[in-house]
Amino acid sequence: MEVKLGLVTYNLARDWDLETLIRVCETVGLDGVELRTTHKHGVEPTLSPQEREQVRKRFEQTKVKLVGLGTVCEFHSPDPNEVKRNIEEAKRFIVLAKDIGAIGVKVRPNDLPPNVPKEKTIRQIGESLREVGEFAQENGVEVWLEVHGRGTSNLEVIKAIMEVANHPQVWVCWNSNREDVVDGSVKPTFSLVRNWVRHVHITDLWRDDYPWRELFALLREANYERFTMIELPYSMSTVDDAIKLLRYYRALWRELSSPSVDGRSQR
Repeated sequence: MEVKLGLVTYNLARDWDLETLIRVCETVGLDGVELRTTHKHGVEPTLSPQEREQVRKRFEQTKVKLVGLGTVCEFHSPDPNEVKRNIEEAKRFIVLAKDIGAIGVKVRPNDLPPNVPKEKTIRQIGESLREVGEFAQENGVEVWLEVHGRGTSNLEVIKAIMEVANHPQVWVCWNSNREDVVDGSVKPTFSLVRNWVRHVHITDLWRDDYPWRELFALLREANYERFTMIELPYSMSTVDDAIKLLRYYRALWRELSSPSVDGRSQR
């Protein structure tokens, strides 16, 4: 298994333009990026055809892969007009991803509205995902459902949503949430969505309340050969400080993700 390390621009790189972002990734040795919407790099559906071509060409000039686009499109609202707006926005990001060469588009659930039956919201999210997935399939782009939100970060709920969506272009983005951990292990929750995981966010690897070695072992067992994307909730005062942090992060990632023999790291 060859897992690669990438960077989500939320939140560490939110204030970097595209050139700075690529330069940092090249300097640190990161393999890819996921561009979060609203950040300074400005890769948004509002880009003109010429600007989209410039973004595509810039990534063709570097070994840093444009992995995906991180949207905040969500489909849980009781307001059908709001759901429709989010579906259409997701479709615009899918077209953008196609134009600039990204593999996929991340969407998310964000809530189980308290005055709506849970089963109704799950079905609504799943059916919305299916519609988005059909559009994504036409454009050769994947859709990744992030494990996210109040109530919706429960892996049982994510499993139920995915069963409703039931579309070959719709997958799960594992988000490394504390809620994943059951009695010190993520195996029970990971097993619920194992066959759908096609994108992975990882957070503070120095956290001692998350079993990182076990997660990487589970990914190996699942023959996961894609990206684990660094998603840190804070920013650094300077780009140089960020580079130092990312170099440390990469070294720690290599240690934790390496297969072990008799409990010892195999390098």
